[in-house]
Amino acid sequence: MNKSDLIEHIAQSAEISRSAAERAVDATIAAVKSSLKKGDEVTLVGFGTFYVASREARTGRNPRTGEALSIKAAKIPRFRAGKALKDAIN
Repeated sequence: MNKSDLIEHIAQSAEISRSAAERAVDATIAAVKSSLKKGDEVTLVGFGTFYVASREARTGRNPRTGEALSIKAAKIPRFRAGKALKDAIN
């Protein structure tokens, strides 16, 4: 399922227009991005938690040349599935 499919599904399930569903999805994504950028967690009970994790600086290798590269530290978004989501899948 891609974003377009998700928008269509929400529009049909909530009986709203496709454009309203698209605005809702875009607003949700923007809110998650904004919260993560501030360093906050976003918890959707029954679904899961979005959070920011830190990745340490490390040394890597260029696959073509084998030359050592310095990879700088970074913040990365992560998602931890909630119990209800895990139960729904299993």
